[in-house]
Amino acid sequence: MPAHRNYKWAVVGMLWFVCFFNYADRQAIFSVFPRLKTEFGFDAVQLGIIGSAFAWVYAAGAPLAGLIADRMSRKVLILGGCVFWSGVTMFTGACTQFWQFVTVRALEGFGETFYFPATMSLVSDYHDRTTRSRAMSFHQSSVYAGTIGGSWLGAWFAEEMGWRVGFFFFGGAGLVLALVLWRFLREPVRGEEEAKPTEPAPKPAGVRETLRGIFRTPTAVLLMLAFLGANLVATVFLTWTPTFLTEKFHFRLTTAGLSGSVFIHLASALSVPLGGWLADKLARRLAGGRVLVQAIGLVVGAGFVTLVGLTTDVRTLLIAMTIFGLCKGLYDANIFASLYDVVEPRARATAAGIMNTVGWGGGALGPIAVGVATKYGRHARDIDNMSEAIAFGGAIYAVSAALLLLAVFVFARRDVASAPQPE
Repeated sequence: MPAHRNYKWAVVGMLWFVCFFNYADRQAIFSVFPRLKTEFGFDAVQLGIIGSAFAWVYAAGAPLAGLIADRMSRKVLILGGCVFWSGVTMFTGACTQFWQFVTVRALEGFGETFYFPATMSLVSDYHDRTTRSRAMSFHQSSVYAGTIGGSWLGAWFAEEMGWRVGFFFFGGAGLVLALVLWRFLREPVRGEEEAKPTEPAPKPAGVRETLRGIFRTPTAVLLMLAFLGANLVATVFLTWTPTFLTEKFHFRLTTAGLSGSVFIHLASALSVPLGGWLADKLARRLAGGRVLVQAIGLVVGAGFVTLVGLTTDVRTLLIAMTIFGLCKGLYDANIFASLYDVVEPRARATAAGIMNTVGWGGGALGPIAVGVATKYGRHARDIDNMSEAIAFGGAIYAVSAALLLLAVFVFARRDVASAPQPE
Protein backbone atom coordinates (compact mmCIF):
# COMPACT_ATOMS: atom_id res chain seq x y z
CA MET A 1 0.00 0.00 0.00
CA PRO A 2 1.19 3.55 -0.58
CA ALA A 3 3.18 5.02 2.28
CA HIS A 4 1.53 7.13 4.95
CA ARG A 5 1.62 10.77 3.84
CA ASN A 6 3.66 11.99 6.80
CA TYR A 7 6.13 9.12 6.88
CA LYS A 8 7.05 9.43 3.22
CA TRP A 9 8.23 12.99 3.94
CA ALA A 10 9.92 11.86 7.15
CA VAL A 11 11.97 9.48 5.00
CA VAL A 12 13.18 12.40 2.91
CA GLY A 13 14.03 14.26 6.12
CA MET A 14 16.09 11.38 7.50
CA LEU A 15 17.97 10.96 4.24
CA TRP A 16 18.57 14.72 4.16
CA PHE A 17 20.88 14.37 7.17
CA VAL A 18 22.71 11.37 5.72
CA CYS A 19 23.30 13.28 2.49
CA PHE A 20 24.48 16.31 4.48
CA PHE A 21 27.38 14.28 5.86
CA ASN A 22 27.89 12.58 2.51
CA TYR A 23 28.77 15.96 1.01
CA ALA A 24 30.39 17.55 4.07
CA ASP A 25 32.81 14.62 4.28
CA ARG A 26 33.75 14.78 0.61
CA GLN A 27 33.97 18.59 0.53
CA ALA A 28 36.02 19.32 3.65
CA ILE A 29 39.33 18.43 2.03
CA PHE A 30 39.02 21.04 -0.71
CA SER A 31 38.82 23.89 1.79
CA VAL A 32 42.19 22.84 3.24
CA PHE A 33 44.02 22.52 -0.09
CA PRO A 34 46.01 25.71 0.67
CA ARG A 35 47.12 24.10 3.98
CA LEU A 36 48.12 20.87 2.25
CA LYS A 37 50.04 22.86 -0.35
CA THR A 38 51.97 24.66 2.40
CA GLU A 39 52.52 21.71 4.75
CA PHE A 40 53.32 19.00 2.22
CA GLY A 41 54.44 20.99 -0.83
CA PHE A 42 51.75 19.53 -3.12
CA ASP A 43 51.54 21.26 -6.51
CA ALA A 44 48.38 21.92 -8.55
CA VAL A 45 48.60 18.60 -10.41
CA GLN A 46 48.95 16.60 -7.18
CA LEU A 47 46.03 18.44 -5.63
CA GLY A 48 44.04 17.78 -8.79
CA ILE A 49 44.77 14.06 -8.49
CA ILE A 50 43.65 14.08 -4.86
CA GLY A 51 40.47 15.83 -5.97
CA SER A 52 39.86 13.39 -8.81
CA ALA A 53 40.63 10.16 -6.91
CA PHE A 54 37.23 10.28 -5.22
CA ALA A 55 35.38 10.79 -8.50
CA TRP A 56 37.26 8.03 -10.36
CA VAL A 57 36.30 5.34 -7.85
CA TYR A 58 32.84 6.81 -7.29
CA ALA A 59 32.20 6.62 -11.02
CA ALA A 60 33.71 3.17 -11.50
CA GLY A 61 31.66 1.62 -8.71
CA ALA A 62 28.33 3.27 -9.49
CA PRO A 63 26.93 0.74 -12.02
CA LEU A 64 27.64 -2.15 -9.65
CA ALA A 65 26.16 -0.12 -6.80
CA GLY A 66 23.01 0.44 -8.86
CA LEU A 67 22.63 -3.23 -9.78
CA ILE A 68 23.09 -4.22 -6.14
CA ALA A 69 20.62 -1.58 -4.94
CA ASP A 70 17.97 -2.96 -7.32
CA ARG A 71 18.40 -6.37 -5.69
CA MET A 72 19.00 -5.92 -1.96
CA SER A 73 17.94 -3.73 0.94
CA ARG A 74 18.56 -0.08 0.17
CA LYS A 75 18.40 0.75 3.87
CA VAL A 76 21.42 -1.47 4.48
CA LEU A 77 23.34 0.10 1.60
CA ILE A 78 22.54 3.66 2.67
CA LEU A 79 23.33 3.34 6.36
CA GLY A 80 26.13 0.80 5.91
CA GLY A 81 27.72 3.12 3.37
CA CYS A 82 27.43 6.01 5.84
CA VAL A 83 29.33 4.00 8.45
CA PHE A 84 32.04 3.11 5.93
CA TRP A 85 32.65 6.59 4.48
CA SER A 86 32.49 8.19 7.94
CA GLY A 87 35.26 5.87 9.11
CA VAL A 88 37.34 6.74 6.06
CA THR A 89 36.80 10.44 6.75
CA MET A 90 38.28 9.99 10.20
CA PHE A 91 41.32 8.24 8.70
CA THR A 92 41.86 11.27 6.43
CA GLY A 93 42.87 13.21 9.51
CA ALA A 94 45.82 10.84 10.00
CA CYS A 95 47.29 11.16 6.48
CA THR A 96 50.87 12.41 6.06
CA GLN A 97 51.83 11.43 2.49
CA PHE A 98 50.47 12.03 -1.01
CA TRP A 99 49.59 8.37 -1.66
CA GLN A 100 47.67 8.23 1.62
CA PHE A 101 45.50 11.19 0.62
CA VAL A 102 44.80 9.58 -2.76
CA THR A 103 43.94 6.27 -1.07
CA VAL A 104 41.49 7.68 1.46
CA ARG A 105 39.80 9.78 -1.20
CA ALA A 106 39.42 6.69 -3.38
CA LEU A 107 37.98 4.70 -0.47
CA GLU A 108 35.58 7.53 0.30
CA GLY A 109 34.40 7.38 -3.30
CA PHE A 110 33.79 3.65 -2.95
CA GLY A 111 31.75 4.10 0.22
CA GLU A 112 29.64 6.94 -1.15
CA THR A 113 28.97 5.39 -4.56
CA PHE A 114 26.14 3.29 -3.08
CA TYR A 115 24.30 6.26 -1.60
CA PHE A 116 22.55 7.97 -4.50
CA PRO A 117 21.45 4.86 -6.46
CA ALA A 118 19.94 3.37 -3.31
CA THR A 119 18.50 6.62 -1.97
CA MET A 120 16.91 7.88 -5.17
CA SER A 121 15.36 4.49 -5.81
CA LEU A 122 13.99 4.37 -2.27
CA VAL A 123 12.57 7.92 -2.43
CA SER A 124 10.90 7.15 -5.77
CA ASP A 125 9.06 4.30 -4.07
CA TYR A 126 7.62 6.68 -1.50
CA HIS A 127 6.82 9.50 -3.97
CA ASP A 128 5.05 9.14 -7.32
CA ARG A 129 5.19 11.64 -10.19
CA THR A 130 2.91 14.10 -8.40
CA THR A 131 5.46 14.78 -5.61
CA ARG A 132 8.71 13.23 -6.86
CA SER A 133 10.47 16.39 -7.97
CA ARG A 134 9.58 18.20 -4.75
CA ALA A 135 10.79 15.28 -2.63
CA MET A 136 14.04 14.94 -4.54
CA SER A 137 14.61 18.68 -4.67
CA PHE A 138 14.19 18.90 -0.89
CA HIS A 139 16.68 16.06 -0.53
CA GLN A 140 18.97 17.88 -2.97
CA SER A 141 19.10 20.89 -0.66
CA SER A 142 21.15 18.76 1.73
CA VAL A 143 23.86 18.59 -0.95
CA TYR A 144 24.27 22.35 -0.71
CA ALA A 145 24.03 22.45 3.06
CA GLY A 146 26.66 19.72 3.31
CA THR A 147 28.90 21.47 0.81
CA ILE A 148 28.66 24.74 2.71
CA GLY A 149 29.12 23.03 6.07
CA GLY A 150 32.08 20.97 4.89
CA SER A 151 33.77 23.94 3.25
CA TRP A 152 33.29 26.39 6.08
CA LEU A 153 33.80 24.09 9.06
CA GLY A 154 36.74 22.37 7.37
CA ALA A 155 38.42 25.75 6.90
CA TRP A 156 37.44 26.94 10.40
CA PHE A 157 38.89 23.86 12.06
CA ALA A 158 42.03 24.28 9.95
CA GLU A 159 42.55 27.84 11.17
CA GLU A 160 41.50 27.36 14.78
CA MET A 161 42.46 23.78 15.72
CA GLY A 162 44.42 22.31 12.80
CA TRP A 163 43.13 20.89 9.53
CA ARG A 164 42.96 17.30 10.84
CA VAL A 165 40.32 18.02 13.51
CA GLY A 166 37.55 18.66 11.00
CA PHE A 167 37.84 15.16 9.57
CA PHE A 168 37.57 13.57 13.02
CA PHE A 169 34.50 15.70 13.73
CA PHE A 170 32.62 14.94 10.49
CA GLY A 171 33.48 11.25 10.53
CA GLY A 172 32.40 10.75 14.14
CA ALA A 173 29.11 12.61 13.65
CA GLY A 174 28.28 10.48 10.59
CA LEU A 175 28.83 7.25 12.53
CA VAL A 176 26.42 8.38 15.28
CA LEU A 177 23.78 9.42 12.72
CA ALA A 178 23.83 6.04 10.94
CA LEU A 179 23.31 4.18 14.22
CA VAL A 180 20.38 6.41 15.21
CA LEU A 181 18.59 6.17 11.85
CA TRP A 182 18.80 2.38 11.75
CA ARG A 183 15.84 2.34 14.14
CA PHE A 184 13.58 4.61 12.07
CA LEU A 185 14.25 4.10 8.34
CA ARG A 186 12.06 1.47 6.67
CA GLU A 187 12.52 -0.31 3.34
CA PRO A 188 9.48 0.14 0.99
CA VAL A 189 8.11 -2.20 -1.67
CA ARG A 190 9.64 -1.59 -5.12
CA GLY A 191 7.39 0.61 -7.22
CA GLU A 192 5.05 1.07 -4.24
CA GLU A 193 3.58 4.37 -5.40
CA GLU A 194 3.01 3.13 -8.95
CA ALA A 195 1.59 -0.31 -8.24
CA LYS A 196 -2.00 -1.36 -7.78
CA PRO A 197 -2.81 -2.22 -4.15
CA THR A 198 -3.36 -5.89 -5.01
CA GLU A 199 -0.18 -6.34 -7.04
CA PRO A 200 2.72 -8.32 -5.50
CA ALA A 201 6.15 -6.72 -5.25
CA PRO A 202 7.83 -6.86 -8.68
CA LYS A 203 10.73 -9.25 -9.19
CA PRO A 204 14.10 -7.73 -10.12
CA ALA A 205 14.70 -7.54 -13.85
CA GLY A 206 17.65 -9.38 -15.36
CA VAL A 207 20.86 -7.43 -15.89
CA ARG A 208 20.61 -7.59 -19.69
CA GLU A 209 16.96 -6.57 -19.66
CA THR A 210 17.72 -3.68 -17.31
CA LEU A 211 20.59 -2.32 -19.36
CA ARG A 212 18.72 -2.74 -22.65
CA GLY A 213 15.75 -0.81 -21.29
CA ILE A 214 17.95 2.06 -20.16
CA PHE A 215 20.18 2.42 -23.22
CA ARG A 216 17.30 2.04 -25.69
CA THR A 217 15.69 5.12 -24.18
CA PRO A 218 17.20 8.19 -25.93
CA THR A 219 16.02 10.63 -23.27
CA ALA A 220 17.84 8.65 -20.58
CA VAL A 221 21.05 8.61 -22.61
CA LEU A 222 20.88 12.36 -23.30
CA LEU A 223 20.22 13.08 -19.62
CA MET A 224 23.36 11.15 -18.73
CA LEU A 225 25.51 12.95 -21.29
CA ALA A 226 24.23 16.32 -20.09
CA PHE A 227 24.99 15.27 -16.51
CA LEU A 228 28.57 14.55 -17.57
CA GLY A 229 29.05 18.15 -18.66
CA ALA A 230 27.13 19.75 -15.81
CA ASN A 231 28.88 17.64 -13.20
CA LEU A 232 32.31 18.33 -14.67
CA VAL A 233 31.69 22.03 -14.12
CA ALA A 234 30.30 21.40 -10.63
CA THR A 235 33.31 19.27 -9.67
CA VAL A 236 35.71 21.96 -10.81
CA PHE A 237 33.96 24.50 -8.60
CA LEU A 238 33.81 22.12 -5.62
CA THR A 239 37.53 21.38 -5.91
CA TRP A 240 39.14 24.66 -6.88
CA THR A 241 36.96 27.54 -5.64
CA PRO A 242 38.67 27.91 -2.20
CA THR A 243 42.11 27.97 -3.83
CA PHE A 244 40.86 30.28 -6.59
CA LEU A 245 39.52 32.78 -4.05
CA THR A 246 42.62 32.76 -1.84
CA GLU A 247 45.10 33.14 -4.70
CA LYS A 248 43.22 35.50 -7.05
CA PHE A 249 41.18 37.60 -4.63
CA HIS A 250 43.31 37.11 -1.47
CA PHE A 251 40.52 35.82 0.75
CA ARG A 252 41.44 34.33 4.11
CA LEU A 253 41.15 30.53 4.26
CA THR A 254 37.95 30.54 6.34
CA THR A 255 36.43 33.31 4.21
CA ALA A 256 37.33 31.45 1.03
CA GLY A 257 35.86 28.22 2.39
CA LEU A 258 32.63 29.99 3.29
CA SER A 259 32.35 32.32 0.29
CA GLY A 260 33.40 29.61 -2.15
CA SER A 261 30.41 27.56 -1.10
CA VAL A 262 27.77 29.85 0.34
CA PHE A 263 27.26 32.16 -2.65
CA ILE A 264 26.85 29.26 -5.06
CA HIS A 265 25.30 26.60 -2.89
CA LEU A 266 23.04 28.71 -0.71
CA ALA A 267 21.65 30.19 -3.92
CA SER A 268 21.15 26.64 -5.23
CA ALA A 269 19.42 25.64 -1.99
CA LEU A 270 17.02 28.55 -2.45
CA SER A 271 16.23 27.80 -6.09
CA VAL A 272 16.04 24.01 -5.92
CA PRO A 273 12.53 23.97 -4.34
CA LEU A 274 11.38 26.27 -7.13
CA GLY A 275 12.92 23.88 -9.66
CA GLY A 276 11.11 20.95 -8.07
CA TRP A 277 7.76 22.74 -7.85
CA LEU A 278 7.97 24.07 -11.40
CA ALA A 279 9.01 20.66 -12.75
CA ASP A 280 6.09 18.89 -11.05
CA LYS A 281 3.73 21.44 -12.63
CA LEU A 282 5.24 21.25 -16.12
CA ALA A 283 5.48 17.45 -16.05
CA ARG A 284 1.68 17.27 -15.88
CA ARG A 285 1.33 19.31 -19.06
CA LEU A 286 4.45 18.55 -21.09
CA ALA A 287 6.37 15.33 -21.60
CA GLY A 288 9.90 16.23 -20.65
CA GLY A 289 8.76 19.18 -18.53
CA ARG A 290 11.32 18.35 -15.86
CA VAL A 291 14.08 18.23 -18.46
CA LEU A 292 13.02 21.63 -19.80
CA VAL A 293 13.50 23.16 -16.34
CA GLN A 294 17.00 21.68 -16.25
CA ALA A 295 17.82 23.05 -19.70
CA ILE A 296 16.72 26.56 -18.69
CA GLY A 297 19.07 26.42 -15.72
CA LEU A 298 22.05 25.45 -17.87
CA VAL A 299 21.32 27.95 -20.66
CA VAL A 300 21.15 30.91 -18.29
CA GLY A 301 23.96 29.64 -16.07
CA ALA A 302 26.50 29.24 -18.89
CA GLY A 303 27.30 32.94 -19.16
CA PHE A 304 27.74 33.36 -15.43
CA VAL A 305 30.13 30.40 -15.19
CA THR A 306 32.33 32.16 -17.74
CA LEU A 307 32.05 35.44 -15.85
CA VAL A 308 33.19 33.83 -12.58
CA GLY A 309 36.42 32.76 -14.24
CA LEU A 310 37.18 35.99 -16.08
CA THR A 311 36.19 38.81 -13.72
CA THR A 312 38.73 40.61 -11.56
CA ASP A 313 36.14 42.50 -9.49
CA VAL A 314 35.01 40.93 -6.20
CA ARG A 315 31.46 42.33 -6.36
CA THR A 316 30.98 41.03 -9.91
CA LEU A 317 32.43 37.70 -8.85
CA LEU A 318 29.98 37.27 -5.98
CA ILE A 319 26.99 38.28 -8.11
CA ALA A 320 28.03 35.87 -10.87
CA MET A 321 28.55 33.04 -8.36
CA THR A 322 25.11 33.68 -6.88
CA ILE A 323 23.28 33.66 -10.22
CA PHE A 324 25.23 30.57 -11.29
CA GLY A 325 24.09 28.92 -8.06
CA LEU A 326 20.45 29.81 -8.71
CA CYS A 327 20.66 28.29 -12.19
CA LYS A 328 22.47 25.22 -10.88
CA GLY A 329 19.61 24.62 -8.43
CA LEU A 330 17.07 24.49 -11.27
CA TYR A 331 19.15 21.81 -12.96
CA ASP A 332 20.00 19.82 -9.85
CA ALA A 333 16.40 19.64 -8.59
CA ASN A 334 15.49 17.24 -11.40
CA ILE A 335 18.61 15.17 -12.07
CA PHE A 336 17.04 11.90 -10.98
CA ALA A 337 13.36 12.85 -11.19
CA SER A 338 13.77 13.47 -14.94
CA LEU A 339 15.52 10.13 -15.37
CA TYR A 340 12.85 8.25 -13.44
CA ASP A 341 10.12 9.56 -15.73
CA VAL A 342 11.53 7.32 -18.46
CA VAL A 343 12.87 4.35 -16.42
CA GLU A 344 10.77 1.64 -14.80
CA PRO A 345 10.93 1.18 -10.99
CA ARG A 346 12.89 -2.11 -11.14
CA ALA A 347 15.75 -0.43 -12.99
CA ARG A 348 15.93 2.93 -11.23
CA ALA A 349 18.87 2.26 -8.93
CA THR A 350 20.83 0.82 -11.87
CA ALA A 351 19.96 3.83 -14.01
CA ALA A 352 21.08 6.18 -11.23
CA GLY A 353 24.31 4.21 -10.88
CA ILE A 354 25.04 4.42 -14.60
CA MET A 355 24.22 8.13 -14.57
CA ASN A 356 26.68 8.63 -11.71
CA THR A 357 29.33 6.69 -13.64
CA VAL A 358 28.90 8.88 -16.69
CA GLY A 359 28.62 12.10 -14.72
CA TRP A 360 31.36 11.49 -12.21
CA GLY A 361 33.59 9.76 -14.74
CA GLY A 362 33.51 12.98 -16.71
CA GLY A 363 33.55 15.04 -13.54
CA ALA A 364 36.76 13.34 -12.45
CA LEU A 365 38.50 14.91 -15.42
CA GLY A 366 37.66 18.40 -14.22
CA PRO A 367 39.89 18.87 -11.15
CA ILE A 368 42.98 17.35 -12.75
CA ALA A 369 42.35 19.18 -16.06
CA VAL A 370 42.25 22.50 -14.21
CA GLY A 371 45.36 21.47 -12.28
CA VAL A 372 47.24 20.70 -15.50
CA ALA A 373 45.97 23.88 -17.17
CA THR A 374 47.05 25.89 -14.13
CA LYS A 375 50.57 24.50 -14.12
CA TYR A 376 51.21 24.32 -17.87
CA GLY A 377 48.86 26.95 -19.36
CA ARG A 378 49.80 29.74 -21.75
CA HIS A 379 49.97 32.50 -19.14
CA ALA A 380 52.97 33.26 -16.95
CA ARG A 381 50.93 33.26 -13.73
CA ASP A 382 49.24 30.09 -12.51
CA ILE A 383 46.15 31.97 -11.33
CA ASP A 384 45.56 33.42 -14.81
CA ASN A 385 45.63 29.91 -16.23
CA MET A 386 43.22 28.70 -13.55
CA SER A 387 40.85 31.59 -14.27
CA GLU A 388 40.76 30.74 -17.96
CA ALA A 389 40.17 27.04 -17.27
CA ILE A 390 37.25 27.82 -14.94
CA ALA A 391 35.72 30.19 -17.51
CA PHE A 392 35.73 27.41 -20.12
CA GLY A 393 33.07 25.69 -18.04
CA GLY A 394 30.51 28.05 -19.57
CA ALA A 395 30.97 26.40 -22.96
CA ILE A 396 30.52 22.96 -21.38
CA TYR A 397 27.28 24.14 -19.75
CA ALA A 398 25.98 25.36 -23.12
CA VAL A 399 26.65 22.00 -24.81
CA SER A 400 24.88 20.17 -21.98
CA ALA A 401 21.87 22.48 -22.36
CA ALA A 402 21.68 21.66 -26.08
CA LEU A 403 21.54 17.94 -25.27
CA LEU A 404 18.65 18.50 -22.88
CA LEU A 405 16.70 20.56 -25.39
CA LEU A 406 17.16 17.76 -27.93
CA ALA A 407 15.66 15.34 -25.41
CA VAL A 408 12.68 17.61 -24.68
CA PHE A 409 11.66 18.36 -28.24
CA VAL A 410 12.57 15.14 -30.04
CA PHE A 411 12.42 12.12 -27.70
CA ALA A 412 10.66 12.93 -24.41
CA ARG A 413 7.04 12.45 -25.54
CA ARG A 414 7.67 8.89 -26.71
CA ASP A 415 9.95 7.91 -23.84
CA VAL A 416 7.70 9.25 -21.07
CA ALA A 417 4.63 7.63 -22.64
CA SER A 418 6.35 4.23 -22.70
CA ALA A 419 7.37 4.38 -19.02
CA PRO A 420 5.08 3.01 -16.26
CA GLN A 421 2.24 5.35 -15.28
CA PRO A 422 0.85 5.73 -11.76
CA GLU A 423 -2.55 4.23 -11.18
